[in-house]
Amino acid sequence: MPEQGSPRYTSAEVAELTGVPQEQGKRLWRALGFADGGDEAVYSDADVQALRTLSGFLEAGVVDFDMAVNLTRGLGLSMARLAEWEVSALVHQLGGQTEAGIPAPYRAAADQFAATFNPSFEELMLYAWRRHMANAMGRLDAADEANTTQVTVGFADIVSFTALSNTLSEEKIGDLVELFESRCADVVALQKGRVIKSLGDSVLFVNEDPIAAIDTAEGIINVIGRDARMPDVRLGLATGSVVLRMGDVFGPPVNMAARLTAVARRNRIIIDEPTAALLPSDQFETRRLPARPVRGFGVLEPVAVLRH
Repeated sequence: MPEQGSPRYTSAEVAELTGVPQEQGKRLWRALGFADGGDEAVYSDADVQALRTLSGFLEAGVVDFDMAVNLTRGLGLSMARLAEWEVSALVHQLGGQTEAGIPAPYRAAADQFAATFNPSFEELMLYAWRRHMANAMGRLDAADEANTTQVTVGFADIVSFTALSNTLSEEKIGDLVELFESRCADVVALQKGRVIKSLGDSVLFVNEDPIAAIDTAEGIINVIGRDARMPDVRLGLATGSVVLRMGDVFGPPVNMAARLTAVARRNRIIIDEPTAALLPSDQFETRRLPARPVRGFGVLEPVAVLRH
């Protein structure tokens, strides 16, 4: 597996080597997702160099400390999940994992695989980051000074996932979640949307155009709900202004889309009134459902939608 160098420095020594105050260094370390080492020597030369790089940004005034913490946290969260994903896929390919951990033959094979695979994978990570950075910069045109933008938020939810998971083995649950997330991601990308996050039994996505959001929802139903090997799904869509922050979206449409999944029938799409108002009547038929309480929003009339 990748080597980061042997631990040899305490946090006090790192502060002396980098010029970054000890408490600031610890805060950045925690933002990356690692526990403080206390007075123990847990930091390597690679850790020192990384902090020097961040310190260079701060000294040049490129970012302030709060922004450095936010960027570091985003980097830590993303890389932690990617690393776990890579190792999980590797173990699955190598044939499984025992309760005691990766057996010695698997660990040797994993080390050999990583030595060959990771250098090229690092190049792919850099490419993917640059490509996504270009797309993110392009979306700035649609955002205002408060970093808010108008989107249609979608929430796809597996029906009765808790009950279903109680009937499946751990391996089958993992396979189901992986297939659900990958199929949803494919559909969202096809319709030029973005997956904001996945929560195992649900996926949150956004589209700039409400018709594309309907297309996304229908696509998810087609590849999940209408596949006899997969569980049913419910889709909720809501349109409005959201705040873009740290790779996530926040605002009433996000909450509304999640709440609407509790209203939707199996393999059906439920939308809110703002989304319905944006759909052309020659392409879609919308029908108000009976008013009902929606947690956090009071009594509302959800809207069912069908394509002509």
